[in-house]
Amino acid sequence: MLPAIFLLSTGIGRLELSASGAAFTLLLLATLGYYLPNIILARLIASRQRELFENFPDAIDLMTVCVEAGLGLDAALAKVGEEMKISSQVLAEEIHLVGLELRAGASREKALRNLALRTGVEEIEALVAMLIQADRFGTSTANSLRVYSDMLRTKRRLRAEEAAAKIALKLLFPLIFFIFPSLMVVLLGPAFISIYRSILPALSGQ
Repeated sequence: MLPAIFLLSTGIGRLELSASGAAFTLLLLATLGYYLPNIILARLIASRQRELFENFPDAIDLMTVCVEAGLGLDAALAKVGEEMKISSQVLAEEIHLVGLELRAGASREKALRNLALRTGVEEIEALVAMLIQADRFGTSTANSLRVYSDMLRTKRRLRAEEAAAKIALKLLFPLIFFIFPSLMVVLLGPAFISIYRSILPALSGQ
């Protein structure tokens, strides 16, 4: 509401609008001010989550290598966060925040749960649950990470195949409304011109 009032008072308010025009403009700007920030925020969140998902398998592979090399989970997270700056600044920042929480005295479970809560990515939430369970029961973290990495790459491949399968449906309407009419003109245009030229003399003779 405030952006609409501000715009009316500074720019649009200077114009000599009728009462109905001013009310309509105020309503339109208020609607935009109410819905547009949420739409932009939703797009930014979706873009951030997509980047996290696409780069997450690489981070898991790197974490697996670090754990198998003898590093603890905390040190492995720090190493992954440092190395992932090259490919994904967003994922590197999230992992770096986990390290900051651990150094600030938070428990590993708390820091990992905060990571899942911040990102809102299903795959990260599953990893956090797996790491917490492995930490509680003392199971091998490296083996769990390796299995999860394979599963995650399979899921990413299936998602890519699903997106590729939807391309044909998305191209259907542009084909029908834009390409097919042009193609019909190119193919049938000369035939119609020939028919018209052959019929025109007969019509003129009448």
